[in-house]
Amino acid sequence: MHCTLLIPHLFWPRENAEAILRGLELPALTKLLARARAERFPAITPEGWLCGAFEVERQHDWPLAALTLELDGVDPGEAYWLRADPVHIKVERDRLSVVDSALFDITDEEARAFVEALDRHFAADGLSFVSPRAKHWYVKVARAPDLLTRSIREVAGADVRPNLPAGADALRWHRVFNESQMLLHAHPANAAREERGEPVVNSIWPWGGGTRAAVRGRPFDHVWSNDASASALAVAAGAHAAPLPSSAEALFAQAASDAHSGSHLLVLDTLSSAMAYQDMAAWRERLAAFEARWFAPLMAALGRGRISATAIVVPGEEACCRFDTARADLYKLWRTVKPLAAYA
Repeated sequence: MHCTLLIPHLFWPRENAEAILRGLELPALTKLLARARAERFPAITPEGWLCGAFEVERQHDWPLAALTLELDGVDPGEAYWLRADPVHIKVERDRLSVVDSALFDITDEEARAFVEALDRHFAADGLSFVSPRAKHWYVKVARAPDLLTRSIREVAGADVRPNLPAGADALRWHRVFNESQMLLHAHPANAAREERGEPVVNSIWPWGGGTRAAVRGRPFDHVWSNDASASALAVAAGAHAAPLPSSAEALFAQAASDAHSGSHLLVLDTLSSAMAYQDMAAWRERLAAFEARWFAPLMAALGRGRISATAIVVPGEEACCRFDTARADLYKLWRTVKPLAAYA
């Protein structure tokens, strides 16, 4: 059993890392990193790393919309699809920031009402909207645009303006973005949300555009993730896909049979939201939970030979770091354990 952990935002930015980590005990994680064979690769997003691992060719975007749409039970056919995820655009003093739907609820009824309004409004532009899940909205485009987008994970908490779609057809999509704000802002469902004190769903975020891509690789036998992109790639590759268990011990219990041996990908991505909104307390709390629930039991299992090796992959804006640790590496005492801030 080999376990690869994909952990976006494991490292807080270098300039503040030492202060943020002060007093946080992470003995298992820092030992796994210290004993590992470390490699550094060019910067890449988590979506880009996943597509690369599963041998999906990039179109203008990493073409994840059609794959997650298929996972959501809708046949994408040969059409060009974009995710059009519901967001709240927050007006701040000197910018507009993106708040993704992980931070608020949307009912199925609200999603249907919003998407029907979008579908009617943009029908003349050759756009067709669907919402197979309350927080998964999609738009089918009559003609594939020359468009480069950034994923919702990349833009959460960030300023809208520098992150809007780029490319030859970008201005058209800036108009779609602006018109969707006006349309949704005036929607009766948002008036009701305001009355209840809930964030209004006042825009969409387009990303992951492309046609249904071939998934040529199957680097993992099992993918454990709450991330739709990872799950969609696993299913398309013919791998076993399931929600992320609550801990390594829960994983071992589920993977006790021979059917669940082999290579496992675990997507631990809850640090991303805390980093996006600069919630230092939440980031520390979640990292401490990773130490107790994942790093400590995985290192113990590695020492006992229950698993053969671990890999920790940390995609980032400056580089993508990978740390591979086999059982024998745990005894290489000359590889000095350093604080986590040293790896930032």
